[in-house]
Amino acid sequence: MADSSDTPTEAKYEILIEAEEFDDFGGWTLDSQFETEMGSPYLLAHGLGRPVDDARTSIELAESGEYHVWVRAKDWVPSHHPGRFAVSVGGQRLDREFGADGLDWGWEPAGTMQLTAGPLDVVLHDLTGFEGRCYGIYLSRTGSEPVDGAGPDARAWRRTRRGLPAEPTFGGEFDVVVVGGGVTGSVGALAAARLGLRVALLQNRPVLGGNASTEIGIGPRGEIGSLVAEAIARKPGGDLQALQLLQLEPNVTIFTEYQVYDLVMEGATIASVDARHARSGREMRIVGSQFIDCSGTAILGILAGAPTMFGVESSAEFGESHAPDEHLDQHHGHTVFFRTHMVDHPVEFPEVPWATEVAKDFADLGGQAIEPGSDNGDGPVVESFRPPEDDSFANLARRLTHYWEYGQWHDPYTEGEHIRDHLLRAIYGTMSNVKTMEPETWANLEFEWVAHVAGQGEFKRYVGDHVLTENDIRDHVKFPDAVVRNSGAFCLHHPIHEDYDFRLKSWTWDTRDEQPFDIPFRCLYSAGVDNLMMAGKHISVTHVAGSVTKFMGNGAQHAIATAAAASLCISHAATPRQVHDHYLAELQALTAEIRDG
Repeated sequence: MADSSDTPTEAKYEILIEAEEFDDFGGWTLDSQFETEMGSPYLLAHGLGRPVDDARTSIELAESGEYHVWVRAKDWVPSHHPGRFAVSVGGQRLDREFGADGLDWGWEPAGTMQLTAGPLDVVLHDLTGFEGRCYGIYLSRTGSEPVDGAGPDARAWRRTRRGLPAEPTFGGEFDVVVVGGGVTGSVGALAAARLGLRVALLQNRPVLGGNASTEIGIGPRGEIGSLVAEAIARKPGGDLQALQLLQLEPNVTIFTEYQVYDLVMEGATIASVDARHARSGREMRIVGSQFIDCSGTAILGILAGAPTMFGVESSAEFGESHAPDEHLDQHHGHTVFFRTHMVDHPVEFPEVPWATEVAKDFADLGGQAIEPGSDNGDGPVVESFRPPEDDSFANLARRLTHYWEYGQWHDPYTEGEHIRDHLLRAIYGTMSNVKTMEPETWANLEFEWVAHVAGQGEFKRYVGDHVLTENDIRDHVKFPDAVVRNSGAFCLHHPIHEDYDFRLKSWTWDTRDEQPFDIPFRCLYSAGVDNLMMAGKHISVTHVAGSVTKFMGNGAQHAIATAAAASLCISHAATPRQVHDHYLAELQALTAEIRDG
């Protein structure tokens, strides 16, 4: 737990126990989705109002004596402290509750305690079942304080105490590096592998599929086709078939739970990316020839300094009929899905004044997905409980009945945890209202499932050599460099409801003529980085155009084209732009072969 610069005596005086190091998470969940915001993964007590089982680990204490103790936690609703938890070290329960100091993420001092050398149990005790969160525990004989935050100093401090290398280790060299393992990235990696390329797929979640994964469970829409249909078929446990297909490809290396945090540039070319593993803290450097960003967040472009767009363009910028009069710095928002069901006995739900502050008097669990363009139907929409057949994943066994959406005016890169937390407060508050206002009707109602991972909406979008617009789609412009087709409606979410900020004011669901439209290759490579392509919701499109190209099936079609382009880039020693200029017919033919094969 100390680097080689520390003397043996110094090393045993400071012990850092990070969340991901716990031997047994119990009922806690390792939440790594906000690692870039707050600096690390953490354990989350997502119990839906019922305290979860203890998380446990053990350490070997080198020396007996008095130790100063700190616990890194967050009071996620400072006015009410709903996420409280306790900590025991060596069988001694610390004399304070954590997550109750009114502060954001930080190290909470817990005083001193006498500890005996040898094996030492460390236990987290959830007290509420409402999103208690703990990053780690720090023990120090010297009283030296831990370093807080998400910056380089804090990361260096954590690496030192865990004995991790100061620099990323070599993780391999590949023909193409695909960042993002949603439907888009999974299909892109599969297509590239079947072309004989050596592929690295980096996914920051423990499962593949993104918004279609077992963590969220949305069904892909848009243009599907044979390759995409093969990849998105589900196995009995709910995982996408893509995982098994990729595992069968000898040229593919899958890096799950690896978050890209940096890259190395050589002129206008990406040489490698640096990624950090959520569970081990290990940092790796992945070298590649071509890079395809399927993250949805434009992470590679941001790190590389590629030109990007953000927000809702005004009607004056591109002449779009669905565009507002003025440019808006907003995005589609994030979504948390949940499901309720009726059981055969009354189910109590705790008082949650910290949640009803958000939900106010809203007591309709009908959900916003009743029909396209409809904000909310009659509710609650519930189903009597029945266990899923065989081992099918519970939240995929039936349709998602409810969801709330929020965050359109918040920075999706730095306020993701706040957005998710606000939606959880809205969900819990609505459940409380339903129970309180109509107890006779809904006494037996309970949560079946509530996601803790938000379905991500819109982030920055790349600027390519062409920016696709609403008019391009509506007019079915015939691009000479068209490589794939997309389909679907313009799906525009208009925030915020005048009374409830977790509901939409309205939707636009414009089916146009319901005919597919072309995507030019110029929208699929960066205008500023020579070996960077993109697929999915952040391709080179306006906000309005992106409301239809964002569908997962559509993104997968982009990925197929970029995989074909990566192959040609390597065989012709060319950049994507040079492939467009000199090998376009070959690209179109190869893309069609993969798509329809």
